[in-house]
Amino acid sequence: MFDTDLNDKALEIRKKTLEIIGKLGVGHIGGSLSVVELLTVLYYKRMKIDPLNPGMEGRDWFVLSKGHAGPALYCVLADLGFFPKEWLLTLNAGGTNLPSHCDRVRTPGIDMSTGSLGQGLSAAVGITLAQRIDGHDNWVYACIGDGESQEGQNWEAAMTAAHYKTDRLIAFTDFNKMQIDGLTEDVMGIEKIEDKWASFNWHVQRIDGHNMDAIDDAIEIAQGVSGSPHMIILDTIKGKGAAFAEGNPGNHNMV
Repeated sequence: MFDTDLNDKALEIRKKTLEIIGKLGVGHIGGSLSVVELLTVLYYKRMKIDPLNPGMEGRDWFVLSKGHAGPALYCVLADLGFFPKEWLLTLNAGGTNLPSHCDRVRTPGIDMSTGSLGQGLSAAVGITLAQRIDGHDNWVYACIGDGESQEGQNWEAAMTAAHYKTDRLIAFTDFNKMQIDGLTEDVMGIEKIEDKWASFNWHVQRIDGHNMDAIDDAIEIAQGVSGSPHMIILDTIKGKGAAFAEGNPGNHNMV
């Protein structure tokens, strides 16, 4: 079981995310809060990174394809020392280094500029192949949204990853059941999502995306399976932890 410190850390990141979006008065609350536990497990336990050397060769990579969840990731990166915590209060302000969507040019610790949905997984596949060519045995992690899973580019990336047996790639689907236009199942249903990924020859697991023990165990299992890329489907709640946002499709970008 995760110790009290990491559970407290997830709560701290959730509160800070709400604080910085609240100061701005508008922001992507829902999709940021649904990935807090994932980010906590990755950055505080799993990933090989160096805040003092964000571009360190041989590091682990993370591609947040659903780049609108950047505020939660910024809170993690600031807490770890990738940049000053004071930057957090400049979220999406003029001249900021923390735009509403992830930007690798502006923000230390961001591995891929994202926010144009559907592109992040393709980038993660390419990064994984590049790391293989360079002789590294590091891990590449990626997180996509359930809404962007409706886009064809994700499935082209899925085919490519399986063809090249990118077993150092571990991807997550933040399945919070909502997107900007409403409920995912009403816009374009994607169930049974685990069967879809399995049919593309990915190793698939489906877990509670707010249970950090389950997330950590799933990563451990994935790292022990060779010959195929990995998809871990996270059943989550959009706006998790904020009573005014949970269960509200309008929380994608709240004003």
